Amino acid sequence: MMFLHLGKGTMIRESEILGIFDLDITSQSHLTRKYLAMAQGAGQVVNAAEDLPKSFIVCESGGKTTLYLSQMASSTLLKRTRNPINEEETSEK
Repeated sequence: MMFLHLGKGTMIRESEILGIFDLDITSQSHLTRKYLAMAQGAGQVVNAAEDLPKSFIVCESGGKTTLYLSQMASSTLLKRTRNPINEEETSEK
């Protein structure tokens, strides 16, 4: 099982990721702003950013959708999905 580190000690399963989005670009759309507000209101947002978030990651697990805010750039997170953290590596530490 592979994991992706989002920052602030938050790790998610790579298999649960539905999308990784650049917050600056996507928040220009009123539809994205509406979606983010709806997710916040529904308690689906997890803030994994210590500073201003640069990206958001939409995940689904067990029929539940969670939106993670990350201070990492979406391009950095995408690169990390190509070099994910292995479950065995995390249990050894």
